[in-house]
Amino acid sequence: MADRIYRVNMSDLTVRVEDVREQWSGLGTRGRPATIVAAEVEPTCHPLGPRNKLVFAPGLLSGTVTANSGRLSVGAKSPLTGTIKESNAGGPASQLLARLGLKALIIEGQPEKESLYSLHVTADGVAIAEEPDLAGKGNFAVVNVMLERYGEKTGVISIGPAGEMKMAIANISVKDPEGKVRSAGRGGLGAVMGAKGVKCITISVPREAAVPIAEPEKFKAAVKIFAKALLEHPVSGQGLPTYGTAVLINVINEAGGLPTRNFRSGQFEQHDAISGETMHDLIEERGGKIRHGCHAGCVIQCSQVFNDAGGKYKTSGFEYESIWAMGADCCVDNLDQIAEADSLMDDIGVDTIETSVTMGVAMEGGLLPFGDGAGIIRILDQDVRTGTPLGRLIGGGAAVVGKAYGVTRVPVVKNQAIPAYDPRAVKGIGITYCTSTMGADHTAG
Repeated sequence: MADRIYRVNMSDLTVRVEDVREQWSGLGTRGRPATIVAAEVEPTCHPLGPRNKLVFAPGLLSGTVTANSGRLSVGAKSPLTGTIKESNAGGPASQLLARLGLKALIIEGQPEKESLYSLHVTADGVAIAEEPDLAGKGNFAVVNVMLERYGEKTGVISIGPAGEMKMAIANISVKDPEGKVRSAGRGGLGAVMGAKGVKCITISVPREAAVPIAEPEKFKAAVKIFAKALLEHPVSGQGLPTYGTAVLINVINEAGGLPTRNFRSGQFEQHDAISGETMHDLIEERGGKIRHGCHAGCVIQCSQVFNDAGGKYKTSGFEYESIWAMGADCCVDNLDQIAEADSLMDDIGVDTIETSVTMGVAMEGGLLPFGDGAGIIRILDQDVRTGTPLGRLIGGGAAVVGKAYGVTRVPVVKNQAIPAYDPRAVKGIGITYCTSTMGADHTAG
């Protein structure tokens, strides 16, 4: 299919199909949304107002057989940092958009009335429909409703109740191949999607749709070389598939760079209890999956399926950042509690880094004692999910909570929580935090 852009205006509920501008066509996943936002969004606009734009873009190689090419990039002016933000996630959505020939899906404007809508993206354009029955539903329920409506092969991008309430910690979720969700976290882009009145985006692609390859044989040869390099590397071929990204817990702790107790130190005494090695053993013991891909074509498969003590599914995509943030930073040494919180955050639609670091700041302020995993779970489910005054406060992020509780140790840059690499020990990434337009972002350096 010919390359194009779909532009959805939520103010008048119209859709335009546009040719791809020459200066946008050769940009990669992160570059395209950032360039479009820089070109079209007024720097002084309110992030939750009609002049902000939300841009979804697949990677240059998405939709092809290239290993690990299924990342979806999302960009907008961030309600958390006030700057351009890019976030990305796995899942089939990027590959499906690419097979439709879409270089970007741009959502602009804002509905006049308080209502929620779905966008159904196909080769023919975008169908916009009101969805009052989806109000307040978590991501898991939204995915189930959309798969029943359009079929199991449908791509689904959604927000949970946090996005509807426009919380600055809200993320955007993407269905993975097994119907679970992956998160485009950081920066509060779920709040931007909520401000646009969009609850979910679904993508349906004809079976025959494919990304055209100019020289198929040469492309296949290059793809094989790339996949072989990933599989033979000790980190991407052995460490990550075996222990997941949480293999970093013990490594970073040993280096003194694992932020602990609201960044008071760089080592967590109970680090082994939440390590990738311990998680691996629990997954094996409980009949989960040690290796799991977030999208078709992922050869690293650093994701996993984590079951509870009774062998029942609890969460997947149980990542280093999420485990560190609620674990070491909040001093919770119970993987089951962290997994429960991870599942709740996925359903509510909040960034696991921002939310958990916010909890660490709240603990510093006396809301809960450090190590109170049960208390964090209760606040997530009873307050953040329903938007009580406390839930709204937590939903404002770490910087807001720090001001509310008079905490002076608030680990943020440009109001965004610092992730799982302490800049006092890992000085190079400290420079990234300071200089990135996206605030404290470990993917920017």
